[in-house]
Amino acid sequence: MKFRALLFILVSFVITSCNAQASKNIKLIEVKEFAEKVKTTQNPQILDVRTPAEFTAAHIENATNIDWLGDSFVIDAEKLDKTKPVYVYCKSGGRSKKATAKLEELGFKNIYELDGGFIKWSAEELNKP
Repeated sequence: MKFRALLFILVSFVITSCNAQASKNIKLIEVKEFAEKVKTTQNPQILDVRTPAEFTAAHIENATNIDWLGDSFVIDAEKLDKTKPVYVYCKSGGRSKKATAKLEELGFKNIYELDGGFIKWSAEELNKP
């Protein structure tokens, strides 16, 4: 019985520790906050990590397309200013999650990821005039 209790405590600690290691450089933010930050940032670096076809179909105004699945993601990302915030989105959140981790690895310190991606952005109809 003591062994089970000890094992339970140990497993709980490990799970809690893993969840607590979220990056302080990457902030997952909701659509309205993302839109407000983009609007109030001078010359924002908005990074759309979807495919060129997805980008051409529709995208956030002033976004730059650097395809996460493309061969030149790192090379193209290195051209961005690491001292400025970067706002990242994809279709629903899967690719942007990986892209933000790579950006952090490349030395970016102020990364904002759009929670729910372009699907949520479109649902809020923020691209409408």
